[in-house]
Amino acid sequence: MIRSSWSRMPVVRFAPLLVIAAAMLLVFAMGWHRVITLENIINSRDRFHLLLAAHPVLSVLAYILIYVTVVALSLPGALVLTLSGGLLFGTLVGGIAALVGATLGATLVFLIAKAAIADSNLSDLAGKLDWLPGVGGHLQKLGKLDALLKQMKTGFKTNAMSYLLFLRFVPAFPFWAVNLMAAILGVPLKTYVVGTFFGMIPATMAFASLGAGLDSVVAAAK
Repeated sequence: MIRSSWSRMPVVRFAPLLVIAAAMLLVFAMGWHRVITLENIINSRDRFHLLLAAHPVLSVLAYILIYVTVVALSLPGALVLTLSGGLLFGTLVGGIAALVGATLGATLVFLIAKAAIADSNLSDLAGKLDWLPGVGGHLQKLGKLDALLKQMKTGFKTNAMSYLLFLRFVPAFPFWAVNLMAAILGVPLKTYVVGTFFGMIPATMAFASLGAGLDSVVAAAK
């Protein structure tokens, strides 16, 4: 039974998603996600600025790598990281670094999700994942959404860029949900990257500017 289930499921396609899920569980279980707080960033401000002065390029690259990791694992803290980018590097450099990190992380999630589930509907996924306790049952309940997803796919194919820009502009839609939804709905990679990058510019630069202003306040207070 188990063997036949594995033979029916393309394990290689789902392995990256399972790795990300396992990494998320580990991060939350260890409480590492609580490290990324604005309070911790402000408390370490002077140390960060000394490091930035000594290694400016490496500091920006390290910041981008951290941002990519947070977004790829769908961890809370992207807003704090954007504010921190402005606080540490200024509005322009911090905002661009946050945009690059967020876009790379979102693209990574998009590619993994697209490779795993883009060609399947929810009913198919329920059959492929029935060997996982509880997962198949939940997907079977969601199988009724297949018709709605097909209609949404048609809309995205007609004007994917406009839909994606709208989803990125409006903060009411969770960032991770848009990443997965775009993959499921078959948004082309180029459209996804361009729409994600430019759609995030207004909010990202606004929060980076706010972070830069906060750095001035902290410096004056000290």
